[in-house]
Amino acid sequence: MTDLAVDLDRGPFWLGGAGIANLLHAVSDEDARATVDAAWDVGVRGFDTAPHYGLGLSERRLGAALADRPRSDYLVSTKVGRLLVPGRGDGDDLASGGFAVPDDLVRQWDPSPSGVRRSLDESLDRLGLDHVDIAYLHDPDVYSLTDGLTQALPTLAELRDEGVVRAVGVGSNSVSALEGAVETGLCDVVMLAGRYTLLEQPAASLVARCGELGVAVVAVGVYNSGLLGQDRPDASATYDYATAPAPVLARANAVADVCERHGVTLPEAALAFPRRAAAVRAIALGAQSAEQVRENAGRAAADVPEALWGELRAAGLLDA
Repeated sequence: MTDLAVDLDRGPFWLGGAGIANLLHAVSDEDARATVDAAWDVGVRGFDTAPHYGLGLSERRLGAALADRPRSDYLVSTKVGRLLVPGRGDGDDLASGGFAVPDDLVRQWDPSPSGVRRSLDESLDRLGLDHVDIAYLHDPDVYSLTDGLTQALPTLAELRDEGVVRAVGVGSNSVSALEGAVETGLCDVVMLAGRYTLLEQPAASLVARCGELGVAVVAVGVYNSGLLGQDRPDASATYDYATAPAPVLARANAVADVCERHGVTLPEAALAFPRRAAAVRAIALGAQSAEQVRENAGRAAADVPEALWGELRAAGLLDA
């Protein structure tokens, strides 16, 4: 274990790097740079990326935007588990990966020691850095949790000992995968996607266990892929990357009703909720424009009254 958890809580949130990598639609180099610059201006000093995001585009754009910043002033995390290898080069990645980039590269799962080391070396090259602060094993539950925990995690621990990374983590939206990871004793931090939010808390026991073990939690997907990002969610709102089912939409609006009675918006409460747990040391938010960054910064600074949580629990809208 390291003491990195002390450092995680810097700035209003971490900037997630998928948005600046042409997630779902193209973002210009200028807008991507303006997004990172705006994040810096509002006090963000943590930046998360991955080879998966835009087939390396996120890492390249983030590295370029941070190149002139003092390295000791910010934290960077990236991920391993997917290698980028030559692709067909005659189309784009939208259908298979969700990013509006050419398919001259494709993703290849590889949690082996050599694959982990190669992945990190290539990420460092794209970022223009000699180390990252956190290296997460990315989505091991999708291909082989056993290989991830028995091969990739020990390799990341070796890289931590070598000083190439400062901390080791696992990132997933699978509660069971993260539960297995923290019990290995090799994790300093987990990136928990969408399972500990104002809408639902199936990872509550995991978050508590992380607190017991001294494992930091970075909460992502706190808007549940868009549903909690609107003051008043409508029928077009998305949940887990699809149109929100009617019962889920109704629950979100019931939560919004309570928020309004306490003078806060649903997104403001959504950002405040995860940080109430001691183990949650940071949240990460994606953005595709400077305007989105500034909007999120305003939401993160909102004063959310304690009475809100009590009313949500009393209404059965928040787990006790």
